[in-house]
This record gives sequence, C-alpha cells and structure tokens, in this order.
Amino acid sequence: MNKRVSMLFTIAAVAVMGATLFGSSYTQTQIGGQSIDMNKMDVDVIEKIHQMGGLQLVMPQAFADVDCGSLENSGRTVHDFQLTGESVELPLLGGKTYNAMTFSGQVPGPTLRVTQGDVVKMTLTIPEGEVTGHGNDMHASQMSASYFESINPGESTTYCYIAEAAGIFKYHCSGVKLMAMDQHVLSGMYGIAIVDPANGYKKLMVEKTSGSGELDRKFYDADALEFQLQYNQLYLDDKGNYNAVDMFAHHHDAAVVNGMQFGYVPNMAHNLLVNGDVNKKISAVLQARDGLDLKQYQGQLLFVELDQHVRIFIENQGNEPVFFHIVGEILDRVTQGNRVQAGATETWLIGGSQGAIVDLVFDEPGVYAAVNHDYAQIYTGAVTVFVAGDPFNLNPVLVEKGVIPAPVPSYAYALGNPSDAVPPMGQNSIAHPAINIHGLYTDEVASELQENGAIPLWEVIPVVAEILTS
Repeated sequence: MNKRVSMLFTIAAVAVMGATLFGSSYTQTQIGGQSIDMNKMDVDVIEKIHQMGGLQLVMPQAFADVDCGSLENSGRTVHDFQLTGESVELPLLGGKTYNAMTFSGQVPGPTLRVTQGDVVKMTLTIPEGEVTGHGNDMHASQMSASYFESINPGESTTYCYIAEAAGIFKYHCSGVKLMAMDQHVLSGMYGIAIVDPANGYKKLMVEKTSGSGELDRKFYDADALEFQLQYNQLYLDDKGNYNAVDMFAHHHDAAVVNGMQFGYVPNMAHNLLVNGDVNKKISAVLQARDGLDLKQYQGQLLFVELDQHVRIFIENQGNEPVFFHIVGEILDRVTQGNRVQAGATETWLIGGSQGAIVDLVFDEPGVYAAVNHDYAQIYTGAVTVFVAGDPFNLNPVLVEKGVIPAPVPSYAYALGNPSDAVPPMGQNSIAHPAINIHGLYTDEVASELQENGAIPLWEVIPVVAEILTS
C-alpha cells in the first residue's frame, strides 16, 4: 500500500471515529465550515462526553532521547521535579469556597525553572484516596503524548526529557484517556516551566529622548527583578463545583491571577502605612482581601525600584485571551518563545495556552495596575498592582519609627513581595529583598513557606501598627 493510499485510509478512519463519537452530523458540520452552537447542545450530551473516558491515541515515539536512564547519565544537569495530584477545598471571595484540583496543594502548581539543555525528570504521584486520576502534560517537552496519560490514585509515574527550547511553557493535568481534563485544568491543575536561554537573557534597550528631541538609547543589564503572573478563569456552580456548560458558553464566574481573584490589591498593612489606620481602605472598590484572618489569602502588592530592569513571566492558562497592559507604562520588550516580538508597545495579546516574557523599566514613582484589558476580566478579578519607588513618601516615617534603619528604594524591603508572584531564581535574576507568604495554598504549604523564612504578614502587621501609632 503506498503512502498516499495509507494516508487516505487514516483520514477516513478518523472521520468514521468522529462520526461514531459525536454523531454523523459532526463530520458534516466540519466539512461545511460551520461551528457547533454549544448553547443549543443538550446538557446531558456534554456530561456524557465528560464521562466517556476519552480515546486512546496511538502516536509514534518522538525522536528525542527520553530514556531516563541514559539522560540521567548524559552529563547534563538533571532537575528532579516531583508533584502530587490532590483535590482540596480552597477559598473564594466573600467567604465561599470551591472544589479545586491542585498540583502539590497549591494553585498554580510549583514553578519549574531550568536552563535550556537541562534534563527534567518529572514524577507525578496520586495519593491514595484521591477522587480521580491525573496526568501531567509539560509543554516544554518534545515527546510522545502517551507519556502524559493519566494514572490512578495510589500510583506514580515518571518521565524524562531535555528542555531544548527556551521560553515560558505551560504544564497542566492531562491524560490521553482523560476526556474531562478541562475540568482538572480549569479547577486549578496548571503551572509553568521557565526555560532560561543557554547563554542567558539579553540586555534591555530602552529608547529615551532629550529635550531637543534627540534619540538616546539606554541599556540595562540582563539581570532583572522577576515576577510570574498566570491568568485563568473559574467556571463554577452554586456548590463550588466545575460547570462545563458555563465553560462552553464562555461565561466565567471569576478571573484569576495566580489562582486568586483580586489577589494583588491593598491590605490592612497598606491602609496603615498610607492612611495611618488599618481600617481606612485605600480602595473601596478593589480592596476585598485585607482582613488579618485571611492569612495567606489577603491581598498583596508588588514592589519595584525606579529605573530597575523588571522581567515578568506571563502565561495564559485559561480559555479567554489576555490583553496584557500596565496602566501608565509601556512594555519595553515582549518576547515569545526565544524571539523578541515587540518593543515599546502598549498592550500585548496572549492567546490561550501561550506565554510571553515582558521586560520594562518603571520611570516614575507611582502605582501601576497590570490588567487583562478585557473589561469583563478586569471587573471580575484580573488586576495586579505594582508600586514603584516611594510614591507615598513613607521613608521618613518608617526610618523615624525604627521600622527600617535607612531609606529604601522600594517597599519590598519593609513588606516583601508575594511568594506566589516570585519565580525561582535563574542565572539573570535579582534577588527580592524579602518574600511574604501569599497564594492559593493549603495551610500545609503556607506553613512550609514560613518554616523556610517567608514572612507571615498577618503576624507582623499588628506589631508594625503598634510601632507606627505609638
């Protein structure tokens, strides 16, 4: 049988399989260039698709070496990346909760950071008693999809690959046999792998003009203060369970950044510092996470210095596009994969399951909101506030009261930056002055962070309040 005939048989087989799964009208609608109107689709049909268990795909082995034994002895740096798949109950705004699925008890899952050419040894363990099986598809890999197949509770799986391409890559719950992986991913089972370029990042060039209009190019060192922002949506019913019907209709209940709705807005500490009163809110509209009882779930701000190279790793984990924009700033450089795509741009479009690296410098002291410039996303939670320099002139007060010994270039020296927005250090990373505990973590994960030196601000705020008001 020649290749062309064999290919025709393959196409025909796929068409028959599709017609069998979805009904004969499925093939006709695709050939006719029409789309399926999910709003007219029977809810029972959608549920049946989720319960069917999916199809076993048979794919040829990728050409890359993926044998763990040979890769671990290849002389390359090996990263042992271990995850667990756990279903837990996590909080929403307003005292509500939802039934989340997590990697290692947090949303997003732990960030993997490697250098281009390193080996990743990924192990996923599903504890006994977990409600369902899980898999892990790592987009930084180049290997057969069969490795991502879901495994059952009480089991563990390991695979290895070489991180050949530099960039930021999604990983998420997957499984060739797991038809309902949308439920798992949109319930929290996602994370990122940052693959740094083998030769490091490039210097950042920012164009400035003098008073006479002459163009001046200023170069910043490749080292940068780094943040990670992962966007997604939640589709939930009244009981906090995943709602597939809303997902198909693109009707989200909340827009989240690093798993949290309005997670990066002022809290009681910022009320105290700026207004002199923990109960006098800075923003009556946005400020929904400022109670001490919220602990790791209270709002936090992101602090940067002026004229400092800032690098932001952004991943769109959800269904809706991310129109990334920082109010009051210009994105000095946008990189996707390992290629620069834009410079000095106002907004950058990031599609679903796509990442970007944004480099910029904040020129003036002030407050800057990073948003998904889709208004529905802004008003349902996709807001992240950066504070550059000392816009509130707090240095004299903090020094006078003995909170800090000398003026500091950013408030991070007093309060730290939120742990879930700070990626692991890489070869061109500037260390954050301090890290505070913030994120959609289980209490066990938060306790582990505290044991490793992260600051529990809910314990620090009362002490600072007493100092400032004495």
